[in-house]
Amino acid sequence: MAAPQASAAANPYQRGPDPTLASVAAPYGPFATAQAKIPPGNGFNGGYVYYPVDTRFGTWGAVAIVPGYSALFANEEAWMGPRLASFGFVVLGIETLSRTDSADARAMQLLAALDYLVQKSPVRARVDAGRLGVIGHSAGGAGALLAALRRPSLKSAVGLAPGSPVGNLDLAGDQVPTMFISGQRDPVVTPAYLDRLYATMPAALKKAYVQIAGVDHLFTTRPNTVEMRTLVPWLKLALDRDTRYERFLCPTVADATGISLYRSTCPL
Repeated sequence: MAAPQASAAANPYQRGPDPTLASVAAPYGPFATAQAKIPPGNGFNGGYVYYPVDTRFGTWGAVAIVPGYSALFANEEAWMGPRLASFGFVVLGIETLSRTDSADARAMQLLAALDYLVQKSPVRARVDAGRLGVIGHSAGGAGALLAALRRPSLKSAVGLAPGSPVGNLDLAGDQVPTMFISGQRDPVVTPAYLDRLYATMPAALKKAYVQIAGVDHLFTTRPNTVEMRTLVPWLKLALDRDTRYERFLCPTVADATGISLYRSTCPL
């Protein structure tokens, strides 16, 4: 699919056509993509990078994604790579050094992956080092939150059913815009746990909490339209400062279909 012309705007990161409810929920965005395999090394166990092929718009914001405990990115979150890239992001999905790595280890590997992405990767010329984020599922979600605490210069942290590391996780020191996406019927990372964790974040922090109706802990391991139609606007706001996407999340979600709970601090 050919990329459209960028919309004229004062924001240099605003690209592509004006979004609609249908476009943010679509299987793919407006940008054609490619991918490359990344070998092990550089502090993580390799993975895949997905990126828009169009070079007319300069650099893109980027995210690193890590899977949960005992899981492989290739088996669980790989569907997210080309989908997010098609909306205008560079996406590095990583495998962990060990499938049983702790949340803390996953945090360190996410940060190592971002460093690799901007310094050594084959797509480093396409990445804006000032617009980076992290995403993780379960133990990887806890890793994403810990990465945000360790590197407050990040622009976004997204926990997909983010688990708890050893000891209690407290996000009172979080300075990075943070989103939770969880399952209403998750018996592993329960709604009660995430309610408590969300409450530890600073009141002034840009944050959002999406609970998807009727799904369990593994909702993110298969294509999920509800997840993407909230995640894409979030990343567009957090990484691109593209205010055209604000209306999909503020003052509440524009389409509440399939969402059992939503909280946010607007404007985002």
